[in-house]
Amino acid sequence: MSLDNDKHRNSPPHRVRVWDLPTRLFHWLLAICVIGLVVTGKVGGPATEWHARIGATVLALLLFRLVWGFIGGRWSRFRTFVYAPGSVMAYISGRAHPDHLVGHNPLGAGSVFAMLLVLLAQAATGLFTDDEAGFTGPLNRFVSTARGLALTSYHRNAGQWLVLALVALHIAAIVFYERRKREQLVRPMITGDKEVAHPAPSARDDATSRTVAVAVALACAGLVTWITRLG
Repeated sequence: MSLDNDKHRNSPPHRVRVWDLPTRLFHWLLAICVIGLVVTGKVGGPATEWHARIGATVLALLLFRLVWGFIGGRWSRFRTFVYAPGSVMAYISGRAHPDHLVGHNPLGAGSVFAMLLVLLAQAATGLFTDDEAGFTGPLNRFVSTARGLALTSYHRNAGQWLVLALVALHIAAIVFYERRKREQLVRPMITGDKEVAHPAPSARDDATSRTVAVAVALACAGLVTWITRLG
């Protein structure tokens, strides 16, 4: 057994395509949009219109990611990082499965799902907002004044702080894994490839899958455009 372990440790790393191009573009576009939302939200005034446009873009991106979580590359699919409690405890106690070190590990997976849920709630409530200063979300007319103000309160207060807290946690986790555990997280999200100790299947990332991604993205953008024009 020890000879097998030594052989595994001394073997060259395996290069695996972990993140397909659509997933990488989603990630970086979402990061840029979240920064834009924070800036325009703090500036207010004329920037509110841009805040709404960026919010609609975020909603389209999130809808795309939800679909891509079922049909995208192997490591982008939800089924590869939905972990049972036993897997989470095994990872925390240092008994990680080899697959935990390829895509999202059990802790990172929790962060991903939390981020998607909180951003979806933030984008959705933004559609119903009423700042009582001349701007209303496109779906505000479909709810009562009291409900609209309640959703606006969540969007401006709890929702905003939840997003900021998760972003801060996400950045802190990246720094921790990069510096303390010497695990590359940023580079694979740029190049798509990751070097792992164990052989692992690569995610599909070819012209066909990218064409499907474009079709899904256009459909999501069309749906969000339709929603924003309801008001």
